This record gives sequence, structure tokens and C-alpha cells, in this order.
Amino acid sequence: MKLGLLTAPFPDTPLADVADWASASGFETLEIACWPKSTGQARRYAGTSHIDVASVSEQQAREISAMLGEKGLSISALGYYPNPLHPDAAHREAVIGHLKDVITAAGKMGGGLVNTFCGGDASKALDDNWQDALKVWPDVIAFARDKGVKLAFENCPMIFSRDEWPGGHNIAYSPLIWRRIFEAWGGDVGMNFDPSHLVWQMIDQGRFIREFGAHIVHAHAKDLMIDRDGLYERGIMSAGIGWQVPRMPGLGEVDWTVFFSGLYRAGYDGPIVIEHEDRRFEGSDEAVKRGFLLARDVLRPLVK
Repeated sequence: MKLGLLTAPFPDTPLADVADWASASGFETLEIACWPKSTGQARRYAGTSHIDVASVSEQQAREISAMLGEKGLSISALGYYPNPLHPDAAHREAVIGHLKDVITAAGKMGGGLVNTFCGGDASKALDDNWQDALKVWPDVIAFARDKGVKLAFENCPMIFSRDEWPGGHNIAYSPLIWRRIFEAWGGDVGMNFDPSHLVWQMIDQGRFIREFGAHIVHAHAKDLMIDRDGLYERGIMSAGIGWQVPRMPGLGEVDWTVFFSGLYRAGYDGPIVIEHEDRRFEGSDEAVKRGFLLARDVLRPLVK
């Protein structure tokens, strides 16, 4: 395994500088954030463009890989997490177009992995969303296959705010849908596993890894705390809004011994990438770095 970080919380810091700090701090791999290059307002922990995939040349792509290699870092994946099943057709077309740019960039860098979301229309039932997925994804999956790139969906429901309620913006969150995903596209789509999203859904983490461990190709290390007062006020019908609190690993309710024990038993030997969404460690690069270092020290004894 290699311990690394997702670069998204450093939107204004050049990739080379993020890499210098990560390498000096004992990290071994980076998931590189590849949102569209823009100056507009972005969703929290999204919008970071550490590679301008729309214009990167093959030579530039190779130079990025070489630069990171010289610093002792590998690329765990390129990361872009939009909503490819968005109800607005123009929005859907735009994000799928950019996703294909990310896939193309990954191919230029020698193949590898692109992490993303399956997507979802929050107003539709799960089965209706799945029918949309069956129409949208085969073309993207074939495109990735032709570029020598594997796709990985993250198991995040994407329901943190009222505009994402009640169905969320990503349907790949439960065993029911994951079985369908692997039955349909198992050779081309893997899982980017984040244990924090199981906590508030009350899904058994150990059982989940036992069932799907063979399909995990990338893992996010993020913790989650349940605000019991918020849960008391809002109840489970709020689907986590107001009471699921992202934390750095070690500060929430994920059992990291179960996480690593399950991954090792499943034969997983890939990257463990810290995903930073903890409000207590944000506001400046120094605060973000402090959060990453705390997580590093919690996880490092278990990453071998």
C-alpha cells in the first residue's frame, strides 16, 4: 500500500508545490484533482484544477509524471467528481465532456485510473436513475477502455445539502446498486472505497468489504462523526443532512482496524488516499496541512 492525499484542498497552490510538501511529509502518492479550469465559484472541496486536462499535451503529461516521480511520488488516480446523470441535459453533456478530457489526460500519462461519480437525479427513484445510467455510461466506459484507462466510482451518496435531497447526486452508494454496477461493467469499472459513507447509512463496513473487496481499486481515507443532537432534531428521514460531519481519520466513527483488516484480507494492495473535508482543519494551507499530518500519523502504522 501507499499512503497519499487528494490535492483538492489546495486550489491555489501549484501541483509541484503540493508535491514538494507531500514528499517531504512522508506521503507516497497523489490523487490529482482535475476539475475544469475556471475562476467561478465551486462547490466546497471541488473545482481544483491541478492539471488543465483540456489542453495538456502528451509531452506535458509525461513531464508531470516525471516531475512527481523525481519527488518519490506516484499518481494514484486523476480525480473529477461531477454528476453525469444530472437532469439538465446541457450540464450533463458538459461534465461528461470534461470527464472524457480527464480520461484522455490519464491515457497520455500512461493509463491508470480516473476516479469519479456514477451520478444521479435527486428527484428520481433509484431504479429510474439506474435505467439512465445504463444509457449514459456504456459510451464513457468504452471511451476509457480505448484510452487504456479504468474508471472507479466512489461510494458517496452526495447528499449534504437541500439541493441534493431526497435522492442524492450519486446512486453508487449501497450494495444493491454496486451489484448491478459490477454485473454490468465489472471488468471496466472498479470502486473507489470511502468508509465514511457507510457510517451514517448504518451499512456494515466489514461485510461490505467482504462482499466487494475484490472490486476495490482505490481507497479514500476519510472519517465521519454523527452529530447525535442533529440526528435527534432531524431524524433519519433527513438522510444525513445536519448530522453527518466529515472528519479527519481518527476523529470520527470509522473503525480503521476493521477497514485495514478487511482490505488486507481481500488482497487489496493499492493506494490509501486521505480525503480532507474536515472544517476544523481548513481556512488556510497551514490548517489543511495540519489535518493531513494528523491523518498521516493515525494511518501510517497500518499502511504497509
